[in-house]
Amino acid sequence: MASPSPRKWGTLAIACLAVSLLAVDLTVLHQAAPKLVEAMRPSAPQFLWIVDVYGFALAGLLVTMGNLGDRIGRKRLLLVGMTAFGTASALTAYAPTPESLIAARALLGAAGATIMPSTLSMIRNVFTDPRERTTAIGIWSSVSALGFALGPMVGGALLNSFWWGSVFLVNVPVAALIVIVGSVVLPESRDPGPGRIDLVSVPLSAAGVVGVVYALKTAVHDGLAEPGVWVAAAVGIVSLVLFTRRQTRLAEPLIDVRLFRHRAFSAAVGANVVCIFSMLAASLAFAQYFQLVLGWSPLMSGLAGLPGGLGAAVGGALAGPLVTVLGRARVVSLGLALTAAGFFLYGRLDVDTVYAYMVTAMIVASVGTGFTFAVTNDTILASVPKERAGAASAIAETGQEMGGALGIAVLGSVLTGAYRADLRLPVEVPAEAAAQIRESLGGALEVAAALPARLAETVAEAARQTFVDSMQTTVTTGAVLLALLAAATLPALRGVPKVISEPAPADGDRTQDGPAALR
Repeated sequence: MASPSPRKWGTLAIACLAVSLLAVDLTVLHQAAPKLVEAMRPSAPQFLWIVDVYGFALAGLLVTMGNLGDRIGRKRLLLVGMTAFGTASALTAYAPTPESLIAARALLGAAGATIMPSTLSMIRNVFTDPRERTTAIGIWSSVSALGFALGPMVGGALLNSFWWGSVFLVNVPVAALIVIVGSVVLPESRDPGPGRIDLVSVPLSAAGVVGVVYALKTAVHDGLAEPGVWVAAAVGIVSLVLFTRRQTRLAEPLIDVRLFRHRAFSAAVGANVVCIFSMLAASLAFAQYFQLVLGWSPLMSGLAGLPGGLGAAVGGALAGPLVTVLGRARVVSLGLALTAAGFFLYGRLDVDTVYAYMVTAMIVASVGTGFTFAVTNDTILASVPKERAGAASAIAETGQEMGGALGIAVLGSVLTGAYRADLRLPVEVPAEAAAQIRESLGGALEVAAALPARLAETVAEAARQTFVDSMQTTVTTGAVLLALLAAATLPALRGVPKVISEPAPADGDRTQDGPAALR
């Protein structure tokens, strides 16, 4: 039975607040990065792990947690997860060393993995009318996108007056509010006929995700000759192959891999992966660009990115009406094309680019991402019975988190590697100082400040220009990937109806022939 209207929209409001908290937390660290590096002095690999491990833990556990929510109840999982998230945020804020910060961020990601699939699956269960569901998911996507933009702004405001850990401590009261209000407002829902969770599949999925991502990150940073690259790649690939084969043989798989035989479902997941892959890598680069290249304060840097979040929110809100006019395939392809165009514009940023140009690029790219995520998430969720909404939303979120983690790991490492390889320093720079300068732009500016005035100015200028050149290469790579995907999704989503009807209720083999809506 559908929930009464006030409770439906109350559920949407809580789901939006929860996902915005996670979105803020995913990007706020980018803003805090310069102060964090100054305070803790992590090595380059440690810094990448501090940034990456949150997304890795999320991606590795989302599938398991989505299935767990289907079995024990999405409301229960959300409330437990949000309590853990608030606790882990406090541990992260007061972490004393890079190693403890990495561990705390991993715990934060594990807690977040319980929240993300719960929000989407609850929306899927209370909004049973197809048009209302599309609207609700569009709003959810808009708020999530706005959270990505608010992260730098919130972080900047806090960092102007407080230490870097304050950007995580602010999560605690918000998490407490969600737990208190959610315990009263949220309806409980679960799969009425769940099977057991396959305990062998859980570590296989986590090992596969983390192994492959670690191999990619290490290969870009240290080169293919590093032995750990091949060990991690072998563990990851073998685990993923075994995981996939096992899912095809289980009556109750963690992921029904047969869904991926349907081009629309696969295209929707693929669009999510590539889009977030490019977005988060760009976010990390821009946080450094605004503060270290342009010399803006953290607060000003956060405000500078706000038009992008507003554009994504507008795109998500307009996606539903556009689908009724253009159809799903055209809206997703248009969204990816706009995002690619925005990234090509980003590729022309330099050390003296005017802000008006940046705003133009931000709005073009962000409206496109708003179109894309609203439609792809709705397509994924509408493709399965609502009893399995947790598992389906976990697939959507796993794609996004995996794409984000890969984007930071791969494109972030490309950015770091290009900077390190292309930086040319005067011969007067001592060898020890040169090694620190090549580690990161923040380290370069700190070391340069201790050099003689004329040499310091030369080093700082070279470091800034090399960073910008490397950033141009990175975002242009993302633009090419997005443009190719825009062309590929148009035929892949062709024929998917504008309004996807409710699939048949789940039974013993609920997706044997694939999702009814996509046939």
